[in-house]
Amino acid sequence: MSSKLDLAFSALADPTRRSILAMLLEDDMAVTDVADPFEMSLAAISKHLGVLTAAGLISQEKRGRVKWCKLEPDALREASVWMQAFGQMGAIDLDAFEVFLTNELNDS
Repeated sequence: MSSKLDLAFSALADPTRRSILAMLLEDDMAVTDVADPFEMSLAAISKHLGVLTAAGLISQEKRGRVKWCKLEPDALREASVWMQAFGQMGAIDLDAFEVFLTNELNDS
C-alpha cells in the first residue's frame, strides 16, 4: 500500500475522526463547531483534525480569526478503489473494517 493510502486508513480507524468526517459532509465547519459535540478538549480535537489533514481527508484554512475545516471528497478515491478490488461493492461497515485492520496490523 502507498503511504497516502496507509494514512487514510489510519485516520479512518478512529471513531472520533469518522464522526468528524460525517459532520463535514454537511458543510465546512469552524474548529470550535467541530469540537462542540465531543466530550474532549479543543486540543484533543485539534490533534484529530491534524491526523485527518495529514491524511488529506480534510483541509484547514484560516478565515479571519477562525480556522475552518473542509472535507476533501476525492481523498478517499484511492482507498475506495483498493477496497473494490476485494469485492466491496456495497456499503462498507467502517467499524468492522477497523477491527480487520487492527487484526492485520497486530499479525504483522
